[in-house]
Amino acid sequence: MAERGPRARIERFVDWVGRCTSWLTLVIVALMSVNVVLRYLFSVGSVWAQELEWHLLVPLILFGCSYAMRHGEHVRVDILFGGFRPGTKAAVELVSALLAIAIAALFIGYSLHYVQQSYVIDEGSPDPGGIAHRYLLKGLLPLGFALLLVQGIASALAALEKLKSLR
Repeated sequence: MAERGPRARIERFVDWVGRCTSWLTLVIVALMSVNVVLRYLFSVGSVWAQELEWHLLVPLILFGCSYAMRHGEHVRVDILFGGFRPGTKAAVELVSALLAIAIAALFIGYSLHYVQQSYVIDEGSPDPGGIAHRYLLKGLLPLGFALLLVQGIASALAALEKLKSLR
C-alpha cells in the first residue's frame, strides 16, 4: 500500500516533476546535436536555437535539484557520511534539510523582485534574433526553489522520523 501523509505526497510530486523534467535531457541533446551539425557542416547558425539550449538547462537544473535531494543524490561528503552511525546520519540529514529550506526561502524571496522587474520591462534577449520574454525563464527561479523548499520539508520530516525510530 502506498505511503500517505504530506511527506509522501510531496515526494510523489517531486518524483513526477523529476520524471517529466528528465525528458528535457533528450531534447537538449537533440537540439545541441542539430545546432552543431548545422553550424559546422552547413555554416548555418541561429541565436534563438543556441539560447534555447541554455533556456532548457534552467528547468532541468532547477527541478532536478529537488529530485536529486529526494533520492539522496545531492552533494555531500559520502566518505565521512558513510562511516556515521544511523543517529548521526539522521541528524546530518535533518540539518542539511533545514539549510536547504532556509536557502530556498532566501532565493524565492530575492528572485521575486528579479522576475517582476524582468516582466515590467518585458526583458528579452540582448542579441538580435534571440528569445523574447525572458521573464518566463526567470519565473522558473522561484518555482524551482519552491519545489526545493517543499522537498526540504519532506526530507526534514523523514530525518525526524528516523531520529524518533532510533530512540
